[in-house]
Amino acid sequence: MTSSQSAQDPGTPEEISRRTFMAGATVVLGGIVGLGVAIPAITTLFPTKEIIAGSKSWSPLDADEMKQLAASTDKPIKIFFTQDVHDGYLETQNSDYVWGIKLKPGDMDKLKSTRPDLPDLQVVAEGISPYPVVTMGFVMFSSICPHLGCRFNWDDGASKFMCPCHGSQYSIYGEHLAGPAPRGLDPLPLQEKSGAAQITWIRYKQGEPTRIVVSYT
Repeated sequence: MTSSQSAQDPGTPEEISRRTFMAGATVVLGGIVGLGVAIPAITTLFPTKEIIAGSKSWSPLDADEMKQLAASTDKPIKIFFTQDVHDGYLETQNSDYVWGIKLKPGDMDKLKSTRPDLPDLQVVAEGISPYPVVTMGFVMFSSICPHLGCRFNWDDGASKFMCPCHGSQYSIYGEHLAGPAPRGLDPLPLQEKSGAAQITWIRYKQGEPTRIVVSYT
């Protein structure tokens, strides 16, 4: 048999069967290895409770704006803060804001009656321990609309918080008044430390009637 004929000869049935088996086994093993690499990669896309909890921190609120809030009597104040964000070896700073409400005498009863979603003026959410809505006589609302994550604003003329994206409206106490939002505004944890006010920035899942923690950044 010439060399050209040998190259074209497929071999005996046993040899053909052996080659087919080896090729199939290689594909299967390759798939298993690929799957073994893919599964850890996929799972890292879904943060665990431990990862979420590890990102929790307190951020100081702007002192000048807190003074404005302390002097305020009839409207919310937008208060900025800077948050340190740790991502592996990288550390960055994010600037964001909350809406601060100063409670006047009698406001505590109004807040409690208009926000039955906050039992005993505590925020109860999945993935976090309950925390008080009111601290030092103030309430801090997340600036994120619970509907789809737009930023709402306070309208002085209407005396309401109003979301420009889909028309959700809220009272000064964060009560849902109109629009597609599934719940009222989300209060954030507040504390005083060394004479400064601090908040924990929490992102809750949007479009849900129940508060579910997504992240602290």
